[in-house]
Amino acid sequence: MPGIHITDIESAINHWRQRCPSPDGVRLSPEVQALAEVYAQMVYAGESEVDEAAMSADALAAWLTWYDTTPDTPCIAICSTSQGDERCKGCGRSFEEVQRWTEMTPVQKRATWRRITIEGDAWRFNRYAERAR
Repeated sequence: MPGIHITDIESAINHWRQRCPSPDGVRLSPEVQALAEVYAQMVYAGESEVDEAAMSADALAAWLTWYDTTPDTPCIAICSTSQGDERCKGCGRSFEEVQRWTEMTPVQKRATWRRITIEGDAWRFNRYAERAR
């Protein structure tokens, strides 16, 4: 089962820092505090992913609120899996990922997003990047 990657925790922290800046430069918003605790534990343990079940309810809620601000699907409406490809040339997802996308959890979707972003060879990242905006 995929976990939440540390870069997503960082992005969620930055989202909340912009949304709820510190009033005095010292205190953190409850959301940033909850996510920062998860982040610190990950760094201390040398982990790049955290299981969502290991997160506090506040940290998970803050992460899910950030997640809701991200694009839901990498689809750019050029689906080569419908033409028989095992991996979509447009978005980079596998046939199974395309078929099961609506059933996937936010953590599973972010893991897929991370993989296709790292691979970077789908058309959404080059040939049709304007569609991805």
